[in-house]
Amino acid sequence: MCITSLYKIIIYVDSYPTTIYYLVTKHEIMAVEALKTLGLNDKQIQVYLTVLQQGKATAITIARITKINRTTVYSVAKELVEKGLIEEDIGGATSYFVARPPQELRYLVEREEQNIQKKKQATAVVIDELEKLVGNKVYAAPKINFVEEKNLEKYLYKQTPIWDASVLQYDGHWWGFQDKTFIKHYEKWIDWYWESGSKPHTQLKLFSNESAEAMKKKKFTRRQIRFWNNPEEFTATTWVLGDYVVSIVTSQRPHHLVDMHDPVLAKNLRGIFKKMWVDTNNPVTASK
Repeated sequence: MCITSLYKIIIYVDSYPTTIYYLVTKHEIMAVEALKTLGLNDKQIQVYLTVLQQGKATAITIARITKINRTTVYSVAKELVEKGLIEEDIGGATSYFVARPPQELRYLVEREEQNIQKKKQATAVVIDELEKLVGNKVYAAPKINFVEEKNLEKYLYKQTPIWDASVLQYDGHWWGFQDKTFIKHYEKWIDWYWESGSKPHTQLKLFSNESAEAMKKKKFTRRQIRFWNNPEEFTATTWVLGDYVVSIVTSQRPHHLVDMHDPVLAKNLRGIFKKMWVDTNNPVTASK
């Protein structure tokens, strides 16, 4: 068996984190990453792969191989039994954990799909009952939303239709300026917006700098950029979107977004950016 890499995991022994390194093959690395996508944690993966490679093993054997204490091994193995990935053989004087064929993993996925379907059905029932309970009550949207980096990209996708709807109530334009680091970190969302996520009549008119636009690989006809000649660079991306003002900091970690629903502030800033746009004469409009 050809050794290809060191694989690092962190386990907790008596509440203290302990780093363990294993020599693993390419196939083992791929198996570990695949099992993670199925929702197994590091200890579950260690115990499962150990039982799978041994065929059958006692808790003591698994603990010796994985360096996880025996009590924890037994608890983790029970979790794997519940998932249907291994079985416990208590037919003899010694209890063994026995591997089930790798094909059994598909049943794990099928059970997850069944659980998701049940949750969807339950959610539909709950929504229906709650709507009956509250009637036609109208709920106010938050005036200011603060979004942390871990949720920022998801928020962009979720909020885009709301922003566009507000933009189309006015002149159909996204106004503002763009920090060059926004393109670096969120170009995937930009491309999605112009390729499939935007409303047909929306347009974008932003100020940015030449280095930022040079980073943008794909170009779109409804996306216009005018270069900012001031030597000072933007420290945050700012958009005026109908009744919304959005500020996104991506020049330092952690990134964050502030979404303000403020029609008065948005109107004033939109007027400023329109005037700035008219007063400049160096548009850069690139076709795809």
